[in-house]
Amino acid sequence: MADEAPDYFQPEGGMVLTHLLIVRDVNRSREFYRGVLGATVVRELNPAVLRLHNSYIVLNDEGGPTDDKPTVRAQAPTDSNTLSGAINIRVTDVHAVYEQWRARGGEFLTEPKDHAAEIRCYLRDPDGYLIEVGQATGILAEQARIADPGRTAA
Repeated sequence: MADEAPDYFQPEGGMVLTHLLIVRDVNRSREFYRGVLGATVVRELNPAVLRLHNSYIVLNDEGGPTDDKPTVRAQAPTDSNTLSGAINIRVTDVHAVYEQWRARGGEFLTEPKDHAAEIRCYLRDPDGYLIEVGQATGILAEQARIADPGRTAA
């Protein structure tokens, strides 16, 4: 099935890509991703692992250095208005997802905005991580032209 993720603990082909988020409260963040975005909890804690369609989000606590990263401190964003990373989710109907997640308590920065190549909107998780929700529109025609330069517009 196209929207199923490979097994997190035994990935097909030997690898699975996930997105790790350092959060202040794993329980609160887990419930946000489960309740608002509809993710499935694969592991509750230490770290929490959630499957979101064909991907995984890993949530872990803030903390000091460990023996395998002796100079690295794990910390949630201190300023939610400075972007250094974001989750980017592509959907087939951005307006439907916007309405569904908003009804579940998601607080979006704006309604979906049309930018010709895509329609997109953003919300933040409880720690301030930015989540982009987008639907390809004009970019699909652009990709078709790149793939077939001799093609004429219909």
